[in-house]
Amino acid sequence: MQPDKIDDRKPIERIQENLLARSERRLLNWLCARFPAWVSPDLLTFVGMFGAFMVFGGYVASNWDENWLWLAIAGYVVHWFGDSTDGSLARYRRIERPRYGYFLDHSCDGLATTLVVTGIGLSPYVVMEVALFALAGYLLLSIHAFLSVRVLGELKLSYLNAGPTELRFLLIGLTVAMMWFGTGPGWFGRISGIDLFVAFVAFILISLFVVQTSVTARRLAREEPSRNGEWKTRNDRNK
Repeated sequence: MQPDKIDDRKPIERIQENLLARSERRLLNWLCARFPAWVSPDLLTFVGMFGAFMVFGGYVASNWDENWLWLAIAGYVVHWFGDSTDGSLARYRRIERPRYGYFLDHSCDGLATTLVVTGIGLSPYVVMEVALFALAGYLLLSIHAFLSVRVLGELKLSYLNAGPTELRFLLIGLTVAMMWFGTGPGWFGRISGIDLFVAFVAFILISLFVVQTSVTARRLAREEPSRNGEWKTRNDRNK
């Protein structure tokens, strides 16, 4: 059976309604206009992944010294820089490679998110089970976004007026809280207040996935009504 062919010539509608979208877009356009010719989108993708490894290393090394958390914070900045400018530069220079860019960008996003969240779970501040709960929520929401591209031609980049940039600010704030509160005894034994916060974020992400899946399914059901009645009619005629 041959898979359905996806028309890569049809532009994907990017839906980005996060609070910082307009300000961030102005900054990215300013940066793209000033990048030297030797800076390429692929290089910026590499920079973004390097930032994700910095975050991972900072969290893991915080088991020995909490000052390594500053490396994680710096990694978030580096990751934002690379992840936000690679596609922006391609669009600014009109050198897009839609299928390649889409595949590479989201593959790197998945790996980067896994590095960041498992790094948090390997730190002394959040138990791994809670971190993986959050990772599952983020990846479920990512799956919804990728499926929406296929069935709706839309790529939703923000939820509840928050996108990747706002999430990075949230994670930086969480990292500062780790330094502020330390690794003292948890409120409920092994579970700390930071664990509860991460679990709450995970719950929000999974809830968003369930709600968005329901909304999209109802929309598609209206556009493609059930055809079981057609089969029943044909079957009755053949009797």
